[in-house]
Amino acid sequence: MEGPAPVVPSALENHVPPLGYDPASVERWAHEPDKRPGRTAFQRDRARVLHSAALRRLAGKTQVVTPGTRSLAWDASPRTRLTHSLECAQVGRELGAALGCDPDLVEAACLSHDLGHPPFGHNGERALDEFAQDCGGFEGNAQSLRLLTRIEPKRFTEEGSVGLNLTRAVLDAATKYPWPRGAHPSDPDSHKFGVYEDDRPVFDWLRKDAPDGRTCFEAQVMDWADDVAYSVHDVEDGLHAGHIDPDCLHAEPERQAVFVVAIGRYVPADTDPAELAEALDRLQDQEWWPHGYDGTAVAQARLKDATSQLIGRFCLAAETATRAAFGDRPGADGASGTGRLTRYGAELVVPRRARMECAVLKAVADRYVMQRAEQARLRADQRIVVAELAEALTARAPDGLDPQFRALFDQAADDRARKRVIVDQIASLTDASARSLHARLTGRP
Repeated sequence: MEGPAPVVPSALENHVPPLGYDPASVERWAHEPDKRPGRTAFQRDRARVLHSAALRRLAGKTQVVTPGTRSLAWDASPRTRLTHSLECAQVGRELGAALGCDPDLVEAACLSHDLGHPPFGHNGERALDEFAQDCGGFEGNAQSLRLLTRIEPKRFTEEGSVGLNLTRAVLDAATKYPWPRGAHPSDPDSHKFGVYEDDRPVFDWLRKDAPDGRTCFEAQVMDWADDVAYSVHDVEDGLHAGHIDPDCLHAEPERQAVFVVAIGRYVPADTDPAELAEALDRLQDQEWWPHGYDGTAVAQARLKDATSQLIGRFCLAAETATRAAFGDRPGADGASGTGRLTRYGAELVVPRRARMECAVLKAVADRYVMQRAEQARLRADQRIVVAELAEALTARAPDGLDPQFRALFDQAADDRARKRVIVDQIASLTDASARSLHARLTGRP
């Protein structure tokens, strides 16, 4: 599958880039006339992601707690990938704006960051990666880039779909891992990467003049907003669902079990457990910490206040440390005194104390929600569904493919390209539609 041919500099939009950004930031892969004078390119990008079918599909993809789980007293209505993305976008927009980023750019990146997640989240991601080993593997972040630049139908050229045709700066901000498979700049064994080989043309275009392996400032803001949102909200959902008892975190055996989960997974393997203990103590010492949560209306209100306090705490820590390190840097146009930290003019600084506190929250949700016995059984079943679905589609394709992917399958040049289309089809499914298609093709529930 060949990528679309790059366009000449005439693809610049006919307006002045937002303050702090240069003309290259608002270039698009394929030229488009501006529909509404006065609206910025980043406002257009935000609207495109917000109105995309890919974003809506995230409503059918589980975040951590399975929808329908009942809490001690009420239906918890836990987060989905969609609500997580919306909350991440709110956190990222405000933090980015406080640091001088264009808020629409950061929000568009935050809304885009999970679009490539397949059904069943990271569990489905691992199953798809096993299936796709001989066509380049699977990675949710690389799939997000593929979706934004190729799969989501919005703009077409003579060479085919160019996806949402977003600006260079927004695509760069949505790229958490700006390197291909096996090219992690500091960890060659890492499975994280941000682009498949057949998407390299558009990746090389969006990364033009960017330092190798370095994420732009807006992508760093997006990444921290993602960490903040899911660490805080996963604990909130776990409390609502009755899986987490905050009083248990005062017992030393339970605390040590949480620290074991955190070390190596959420913090470096050489982290001293005492440092994590201090982080947990700092949180528990706060007046707003949800001690004794029992699901009553008063407890729910206190918990909601705790989530707000935590988000503010983590964002303010990053904002203060970053301003202390980079101050009032020049904008991308070279103007001094803009107060805008953008693109490659700064690095987001998150104090270690804040990272330790965030990691403890992640480990609490991991320990008490994701490691439950029923979750292990559910994940095993999900892997079977994805593996059998991939096998059935491979045997029957193009039968079973949606019209969009059927056409791509028919146009594919070889078996490797046809397998990538099957991967794209499975990745586009929600949890429910994956199970439905699996049942239809295999005859098994």
